[in-house]
Amino acid sequence: MKRIKTIPRNNWQQAVEAIGFWFHTTDNPYWDESVYYEFSLQEISMIEKKTAELWQMCLEAVQYVIDHRLYARFRIPGFIIPLIEQSWEEDHPSIYGRFDLCLKDGQLKLLEFNADTPTSLYEMAVVQWFWLRDFDPTADQFNSAHEKLIAYWKHLAEHLKPGPIHFSCVKGSTEDLTTIEYLRDCAMQAGLETRELFMEDMGWQINKHKFVDLSAKPIHNIFKLYPWEYMLTDPFGRELLQAANDLFWMEPAWKMILSNKAILPLLYQLFSENDLILQAADTTSAFNDFVRKPVFGREGSNVAISSNGRILEEKGGEYGSEGFIYQQLFSLPAFDGKYPLIGSWIIGGEPAGIGIRESDSLITDNTSRFVPHLIK
Repeated sequence: MKRIKTIPRNNWQQAVEAIGFWFHTTDNPYWDESVYYEFSLQEISMIEKKTAELWQMCLEAVQYVIDHRLYARFRIPGFIIPLIEQSWEEDHPSIYGRFDLCLKDGQLKLLEFNADTPTSLYEMAVVQWFWLRDFDPTADQFNSAHEKLIAYWKHLAEHLKPGPIHFSCVKGSTEDLTTIEYLRDCAMQAGLETRELFMEDMGWQINKHKFVDLSAKPIHNIFKLYPWEYMLTDPFGRELLQAANDLFWMEPAWKMILSNKAILPLLYQLFSENDLILQAADTTSAFNDFVRKPVFGREGSNVAISSNGRILEEKGGEYGSEGFIYQQLFSLPAFDGKYPLIGSWIIGGEPAGIGIRESDSLITDNTSRFVPHLIK
């Protein structure tokens, strides 16, 4: 893996906006094409193979949690367990997820799994692909996400309830809205009927025990870019079970097991001999050098890096009341003082491409930049 400086396209802002990418620059630059990462084919083959391996380990871990009823370990409240188990037993499919990986000195390690509400999908699947076409149309990229999404939406059609799919996120987030609109566009290309609905506009019909849209029509299928743990504490959270047989959720409820950091100690417990898996535990007793992560957390919030009893780096935030896990420190590689994190995507159970988020610190947070890649 190499970091290579280059010259951005003339009028690159207009180029990315022309394909619907509006949040390329906020308070800090987000899309950065002044550099790119170059991978060898051997490195990409390893990432692809190991991503598929990680997905299978995660599925085995879900079955283990259900078999041994380890829900408390995952801070999952008892009232929602029947919905989790129903979605697993009925084989409700998962559309996507993003493994955050570190590649350093020829070693590939799993840092965490964004299983429920991963973002940067549009940047990975579309924006960097158009960059590559302009930059070097003879080069290749590990990126089959667009084709796989359309194909998987076609497959999902046989699982859906009658009626359209509602695509939902919270109001006020351009990034989230771009993600669901992209997924919605792929579903439409697959021939499915769709609607847009913000999470705040979902209603609950008490007399009919149904979730409804703004037209008071029942919602039968919904893709939500909204964390399951948030939904459980929302006013209508306890109504989820009443609508279980009428409403098909994407991502499915069993993803609650994979979408928090408590999965990391369990993966180590189950697969400690696998070289992808870092040691992880619920306490610091086994570590000199570790990363502390909140069980529920996003974008580096409340993460701390500690070495020999000294905190090297720490981020603030609103998470941590639910507890922490501790993972063996395996620092990101440094390129000119920049730290790249590889997001390796799984779509429909298959590896589908990578996106690079680059940070100025060892903790990848919401100030990181998305940087394109190519294969040489």
